Amino acid sequence: MTIVIVGAGQTGAVAARTLRRRGYAERIVLLGAEADGPYQRPPLSKEYLAGTVERAELDLLDPSWCAENAVELRTGCRVVRIRTGDRAVELADGASVVGDVVLLATGGRARRLPGVSGERVHHLRTVADAERLRASLRPGAHVIIAGAGFIGSEVASTAVAAGASVTVLEQAPVPLAHAIGPRMGEVCAGLLREAGVDLRTSERVASVTERSGGVEVRTAAGTVLAGDALVVGIGMLPNDEVAAASRLDVSDGVLVDEHCRTSAPGVFAAGDVARHYHPPSGRHVRVEHVDNATAQGMAAAKNMLGKAVPYDAPHWFYSEQFGHDLQFAGDAEGCDELVSRGDPASRDFVAFYLRKGVVRAAFAIDRGGDVALARALITAQAAPEPAALADESVDLADLLD
Repeated sequence: MTIVIVGAGQTGAVAARTLRRRGYAERIVLLGAEADGPYQRPPLSKEYLAGTVERAELDLLDPSWCAENAVELRTGCRVVRIRTGDRAVELADGASVVGDVVLLATGGRARRLPGVSGERVHHLRTVADAERLRASLRPGAHVIIAGAGFIGSEVASTAVAAGASVTVLEQAPVPLAHAIGPRMGEVCAGLLREAGVDLRTSERVASVTERSGGVEVRTAAGTVLAGDALVVGIGMLPNDEVAAASRLDVSDGVLVDEHCRTSAPGVFAAGDVARHYHPPSGRHVRVEHVDNATAQGMAAAKNMLGKAVPYDAPHWFYSEQFGHDLQFAGDAEGCDELVSRGDPASRDFVAFYLRKGVVRAAFAIDRGGDVALARALITAQAAPEPAALADESVDLADLLD
């Protein structure tokens, strides 16, 4: 039996490791489009961008591990499509690799502003991107960032720490409102502003012109900003072209069920590229965070081995910015009540999102332990009294009983 993994990022690397740990002893072929082997991406906007970790520290699977575990890692290898009839993975060079089972873990790419490019325009997705951007983060530089999501905010944090001044343009009235709601989005906006970032909401980039030694950004409101660099951090697009060419069901990502199965027998998908059915949410969702890439890579591996394990844990993501740890768990869509434990103004709190009295999500700053318990409450579909959630004297663990 041969398992072919298309995509050598976080999901593909985790799936390969999980297959070996679960006792699968047959052939694994891991195909990566980048010249580099699998590496961690979260540090690209933080420690690696700041130059505080070395390149080798990012590696997920080094050549010695692959050799010891008989994983055929092929880098610089572009896949064109999968022949779903015989699960032959066709490569751009005309060769093919036939698998008994195939996992699509092709990830995503940075979303771009239409018609905006140039030497001083940056996107952050790869090691090379981070290394190119690092040179612009220096004392006295002015960095303009389009997008106040987690990537944009993390880059802003790294730039401020490097001594640069930062302007962030966010087209929505409140950052991150789609993910964590407007009230908590305002808290995140406060973090940026308190750090000295010039955050301008309801403001979008209209045009970008490179000038000698810099970049000129004109907003839709007509404001002109001069900077040393523009960083575009407006989300990502799923790399679902291989799936589409293979005639798999695709809708802003590869559609899969709770077992990571695509519309073609023997073909699975996981990670940033997968729009998976999530039973607790009751709908298909696509999640672009490293914990999802890791957990779903593990789930896909187990299901490829015939375990029929649903991927139904609460989603979780984190961000490190301006000296704070931000964490979110669950699904806030449709929630009708927000209960805070601690004062959001203190930047030391956890907020619980309830829907019809049931805990569905939580967002916290500098309270990782509370988020871990919140995940348990979400999984248990707990419906504690809101007053108990807000009461610091009540142990959250007791609310699981």
